[in-house]
Amino acid sequence: MKDPRDVIKRPVLTERSTEQMADKKYTFIVDRKANKSEIRRAVEEIFDVKVVKVNTLNVKGKPKRYGRYSGYTAQRKGCCHFDA
Repeated sequence: MKDPRDVIKRPVLTERSTEQMADKKYTFIVDRKANKSEIRRAVEEIFDVKVVKVNTLNVKGKPKRYGRYSGYTAQRKGCCHFDA
């Protein structure tokens, strides 16, 4: 089993995610290889809450350019909502 702090990387602090906190929905960036049950266990262990539902979203990297150099932003699994 993975360490819960390796599964959950950081919270997402946007205008939309802070509005959803009033409905007890919280958003995190998580490890791309983590599945919903691992995310559920990690959140319950770290924050000592009962998780009702987990929604995940895979975000692909966008192409970016800086002068003559081009590349992609990092891919991530984000917007993991859970009802506490």
